[in-house]
Amino acid sequence: MKLACLSFSESGAKLGETLEGLTKYNIVHYRNGSIEGGIKLRMKDIWTKYKGIIFVSATGIATRFIAPYIKDKTTDPAVLVVDDRGRFVISLLSGHIGGANEIAEYISKEIGATPVITTASDSRGFESIDIFAKSNKYHMEDMKSITKLTSMMVNGKKIGIYTEEKAIINYPNIEVIKDLNRLQPIDGLIIVSSRNLKVFDPIKIPYTILRPKNINIGIGCRKGVEGKRIIKAIEEAFEKVDISTNSIKNIATVEVKKDERGIIEAAKYYNCFLNIFSIEDIEKVEDKFTKSQFVKDTIGVYSVSEPCAYLLGGDFLLKKEKYNGITISITMEV
Repeated sequence: MKLACLSFSESGAKLGETLEGLTKYNIVHYRNGSIEGGIKLRMKDIWTKYKGIIFVSATGIATRFIAPYIKDKTTDPAVLVVDDRGRFVISLLSGHIGGANEIAEYISKEIGATPVITTASDSRGFESIDIFAKSNKYHMEDMKSITKLTSMMVNGKKIGIYTEEKAIINYPNIEVIKDLNRLQPIDGLIIVSSRNLKVFDPIKIPYTILRPKNINIGIGCRKGVEGKRIIKAIEEAFEKVDISTNSIKNIATVEVKKDERGIIEAAKYYNCFLNIFSIEDIEKVEDKFTKSQFVKDTIGVYSVSEPCAYLLGGDFLLKKEKYNGITISITMEV
C-alpha cells in the first residue's frame, strides 16, 4: 500500500523520515519547503496517486488541504494526522474502508504514539459492517444501507445475520438467521448471499446485502465475439440461476482463447481474475462433460466452458448454456 507523508516543519520533516523508513507500507515523504509553491499545489495529484496520506502537522492544516477533494468513503484515500512531536496518530478520514484506523494503529506502535480512533464501532469494541465485508472480501451492495445498519448497531439494536458463509460479524447483539422467510424479531438484517433477493419474501426491516466472491465462470466463444455480447450472455445466465454478478470471483477459458478481446473485456467489466487453462489441463477432465467434435477440430479440446468452470472449483449451478456463439458454465464454491 503506497502512502504519502507530508511534513511542514523541521521537526515534522525528521518524523517524516522516520515514517518513510517503516517497512509495512511504501511511504513517500514530501517536505513542504522542498516543493516549489508548497505541497498545497501538489495536493490534487497526491490525493489521486496514493491510497493514504499522512499529515505531520496540525489537524487544521490537514482539513483545509483535503477539503476540496473529499467525495466518497468508498473511494477516498485514508487520511491520518500525526503531530510533529510524534505523540498522537489521528485517523481522520476513511478509517474503515480506506484503512486509516489500521494504519494509525501500526504507526502508533512503531513510533510509540497514542492512536486516536473515533469511529463509533471501534470505540464500542464491535466490528463494523464495512470492516466485516472488507476482511472477508465481500462486495458491499449499498453503502447507504450499511450506514443505516451501523447506526442501529451503535445504538445497540438487535441485528440478524443470514449468511451462506462461515464468518459471523463480531457484534454482541447479533442473531443468526436460518430462514429469510421466517424472521425472528430483529431490528435490522445483514444478508451475506450470492442469491438475488427475489427468491425471498419482501423484507420489511432495514437490511443490507453483502456478496461473497464465490462464483466462477467458464467461457467458450467463437473468434472475435465482442465483449458486450459476452457480458450480455453472462447477465442472462446469472438471471437464469438467480445469482448476483457481484459475486463473480473468476472467469476462465482455454489457452487458445487467452487473447480473445471479448473475454478480456468481460473480466475487466466484472473486475475479476481471468484464468487460462492449458489444453492439457482440460484434457484431464473433459471426459466428464458433453463433447463437440467441431470444437475439438477447431481448438484441440472437446469442450471449454464446462471443464474450465469445473477446474476453477465449486458445484455446478449451470452446466452449459449456449448464447449464439458463446457458451457459459457457472459453479459456486461452497
